[in-house]
Amino acid sequence: MRQLKPSRDIRPVTEFRANAAQFIEQVRETGEPIILTQHGKGAAVLLDLEAFEAMVEELELLRDIRTARAQVVTGEVVPHATAMQTLRKPGAG
Repeated sequence: MRQLKPSRDIRPVTEFRANAAQFIEQVRETGEPIILTQHGKGAAVLLDLEAFEAMVEELELLRDIRTARAQVVTGEVVPHATAMQTLRKPGAG
């Protein structure tokens, strides 16, 4: 991801209200988020839909990995051969 440019990427919500279509076009063209501020503090992030979907998919994958690691640590594992036998049984999938 490129470096954040405050003059372009951090904008007040009042400016967004006045120029919403332009902000959306910028996000679509660049694929980079815009941070909206309210009363001088971060309030929201405007993100391209494809970038949002990719972020959600990556987050889900990372959560699955975290869950799998926790299962390994607690011994909640099945040997590969056992898993393959289970999957090969009729009606197992």
